[in-house]
Amino acid sequence: MKLVVTVVGKDRVGIIAMVSQILAENNVNILSINQNIMDGFFNMILIAEISESKIKLTELQKILKERGEEINVQIKAQHEDIFNVMHSV
Repeated sequence: MKLVVTVVGKDRVGIIAMVSQILAENNVNILSINQNIMDGFFNMILIAEISESKIKLTELQKILKERGEEINVQIKAQHEDIFNVMHSV
């Protein structure tokens, strides 16, 4: 199952490191990552494969959300199908 992770917030050191560490600790493989910084705001979208992980998506979502709040960024993780439906015209 593919997962879409989005991160938005004020830029600071360590955002990508924190997200990738959480994913690695839970055996979630990053397939693609795209990030940019616009006028001091960090924006990232990451595609990952969660099939080999033992963590439930809801638990991973909770961890990412809580860790994001600690550094004042918004992190959302969604099943790829849900992300696609939400962002289609």
